[in-house]
Amino acid sequence: MQTHPAIGIDFGTTNSSIAIATGKSETQLISFPTPAATTFSYRSVLYMNQLKEAGKARIQSTTGPAAIEQYLGHSRESEEKGRFIQSLKSHLSSRTLTGTAIFGRHYNLETLIARILADLRHHAENQLGAPIRSVTVGRPVRFVGADNEADDNFALHRLRQSFEHAGYEHIDFEYEPIAAAYAYGAALDHDELILTGDFGGGTSDFSLITVGPRARQRGRQPGDLIGSQGLGLAGDAFDARIIRKLVSPALGADSLARSMKKTLPAVPAWIYANLERWHYLSFLRTRNVTEILKSAHARALEPEKIHALMDLIEEDLGYQLHQAVQRLKVELSRGEIAEFTFKDGSMDLQIAVTRNQFETWIVGELQAIETTVNQLFRSTGVDKKAVDRVFLTGGTSFVPAVRRIFETTFGRDKVRTGEAFTSVARGLALRAEAAALVRN
Repeated sequence: MQTHPAIGIDFGTTNSSIAIATGKSETQLISFPTPAATTFSYRSVLYMNQLKEAGKARIQSTTGPAAIEQYLGHSRESEEKGRFIQSLKSHLSSRTLTGTAIFGRHYNLETLIARILADLRHHAENQLGAPIRSVTVGRPVRFVGADNEADDNFALHRLRQSFEHAGYEHIDFEYEPIAAAYAYGAALDHDELILTGDFGGGTSDFSLITVGPRARQRGRQPGDLIGSQGLGLAGDAFDARIIRKLVSPALGADSLARSMKKTLPAVPAWIYANLERWHYLSFLRTRNVTEILKSAHARALEPEKIHALMDLIEEDLGYQLHQAVQRLKVELSRGEIAEFTFKDGSMDLQIAVTRNQFETWIVGELQAIETTVNQLFRSTGVDKKAVDRVFLTGGTSFVPAVRRIFETTFGRDKVRTGEAFTSVARGLALRAEAAALVRN
């Protein structure tokens, strides 16, 4: 008899969610309160603040919606502005980034991620009224920044350590696109060969798998999964293009500075490269970067742009910038033209963008996605015509240019879209339930 609930956790680059299998291929999502409403997706963010109590400094850390609320409110008890960190999952494959210093203390990456995972567990335990120690966790086919299998194994080991630090004792991993297939196949009354595409913030992953009532009744067999393929880019890569085209120029990316009798780029290019990546943006708040920008500001031909860059970094406006970029992507998914608006710090941007412009910016990423899908079919030898359905999930699956890749290849009538932020968690819970039945 199953003694522990079957729990699936989708720890995402941008959002996380938790589901519990309730029997008969059904699941229930854990809800999370926010100031505005209750949601089923939990922002994978961390805010660390330094408070002064009785003359002593204490570091306070919050995650998810509470972290966003505290970051935007800038607690009056704070000695100085806190650190808002997002997209931590994207660092897992990096052998050079082991951690960071916050208020003079060093924190390794696993500890920072564990802080988020511990709060996810506490939310679920409070709603279940029972401790959670065993979970099935989603993982990408290819982690962000991973160049080979050794890099993926390194990232997976760090992810496991993060869950262990957060108090989870038994951890099973499942590919995220396979979990998405479980979620889709739960409601089928016939078997299908499906191609699943899971588009997260940092990764795009695909699987060819057979799902349906026969597979559910006999249990999953190795032959059901035909193959998986992934690449380390998705929504965040699209965001980077928007920042490069719309934001960086207003922050002096093309500006020059006086140097002796020459004019040279005012700011090193690597600062703008880090500005484009959410998981690096918060790490620009260093003494070294501050000194570089002060020097650049003094010599710049357009000092107001360098001043705006300094404000963005010093005021830690990454969350606000992220929200502005997301709004633009959503609006361009719904219409042919939208306005990018970002008014904060020293910046006041209002720029009209067409869907066609956006699609030309991301053409390289779109080609990479299409190439990865083609590699999956070449490696498995499956004819694309044999696919009964294409099931896409994740926020980037709603980008028209991404959908068009699959509609053009497989036909619009075969393409289905699942719940953007919770399909994988539901599938992971079903996978945990199936595994528990086999063990028992």
